[in-house]
Amino acid sequence: MGVEWLAPLMFAGALILIFTGYPVAFALGGTALLFAFLGVELGVFDWPLLLAMPDRTFGIMSNFVLLAVPYFIFMGTMLEKSRLAEDLLTTVGQLFGPIRGGLAFAVVFVGALLAAATGVVGASVVAMGLISLPVMLRYGYSKELSVGVITASGTLGQIIPPSVVLIVLADQMGISVGDLFMGALVPGVMLALMYALYCGGVAFFKPEMAPALPKEARDIDTRTLIRRVFLVLMPPLVLILLVLGSIFSGVATPTEAGALGGLGAVGLAAANRRLTFKALREAMDSTTRLTAMVLFLLIGSTAFALVFRGLNGDLWIESLLTNLPGGVIGLLIVANLTVFVLGFFIDFFEIAFIVIPLLVPAAAFLGIDLVWFGVMLGMNLQMSFLTPPFGFALFYLRGVAPPEISTAQIYRGAIPFIIIQALGLLLIILWPELVTWAL
Repeated sequence: MGVEWLAPLMFAGALILIFTGYPVAFALGGTALLFAFLGVELGVFDWPLLLAMPDRTFGIMSNFVLLAVPYFIFMGTMLEKSRLAEDLLTTVGQLFGPIRGGLAFAVVFVGALLAAATGVVGASVVAMGLISLPVMLRYGYSKELSVGVITASGTLGQIIPPSVVLIVLADQMGISVGDLFMGALVPGVMLALMYALYCGGVAFFKPEMAPALPKEARDIDTRTLIRRVFLVLMPPLVLILLVLGSIFSGVATPTEAGALGGLGAVGLAAANRRLTFKALREAMDSTTRLTAMVLFLLIGSTAFALVFRGLNGDLWIESLLTNLPGGVIGLLIVANLTVFVLGFFIDFFEIAFIVIPLLVPAAAFLGIDLVWFGVMLGMNLQMSFLTPPFGFALFYLRGVAPPEISTAQIYRGAIPFIIIQALGLLLIILWPELVTWAL
């Protein structure tokens, strides 16, 4: 068996292990060791190549950009564990209460805010499901609309900065985090507005599906409401704007801005008398677990990439992708289909560490703008997370939804938002300026 067969076999072997449910980090690392041994026995791989692994591991540990990951995770988790996100939803719900569909608007707004801060689909969907779903059902909202807007808003964390997903994506693509944040800003906000527009349309044409809050539920005087807006709504919004503004203006790196965001979240919890030891411990525990998962994935994928390149797998993939029929269009179709289908089965971080490094050289070779390419793939993956029957966001909500919500209702509720997502993806493909406007 020659080297030309080993690389495709290694790639297929890793995917088979992953799809069996074996932990991805260990599937990648184990496949790397197995094929390194096989390559040595066949005389097509040299053991000394693996000596680069410790240096690469230390390179990961000293990567200043990746240090932003735990900071942003902590920022969002702290807002959730201190119940500031719940206060946000209540306040925005009161603000939009007199309007039909007001609670749906509140879910889109708060969901986007929380998702962007957390950057993790599972955490965002679960949090919004626990906080907002019982409230929406209590006040007569359609079950399909309720679950649809919650799952869709929870996935906005893939694309709205500051997002952990975008930080990892930028690192793997070798582009600036600030550029990717800037490029994703308009598409992310556009999607949130399209979600809100759809909810407004449902409330207008089918008011029974999204009623206004009853008078007793919004019986709050104007002065109290204004006070709550300034004390509850404005501080988290200002914090996120400060984090983004410091990155966009070049005053701070994403890592420094993430540290500011984490400190700001703790300060907001303390100012609202919510900084308990339990909330802090839970936030730190969630942050540690997720960060450890990301780093284990990165180390496993680094070992895989090292052996894969040693077997000339990178040349095989690049040749395969750059010689596709249709050139750029062919690559875009294959890249989108690959990421969309894999999004049914494995998490974004796993896709970022396995697939993205294989697609980027071919995209760069064909002259595709990598910032636009990254935003497009992020939006595609977001749509994958919403799509039945395997979408991750749907399973996350199923886990916290009350028994009266059926799986079929969750699937039906997601469909209009999948169509909106596909429209948003089409818009940035047809008008790349929506991404590249500030570059």
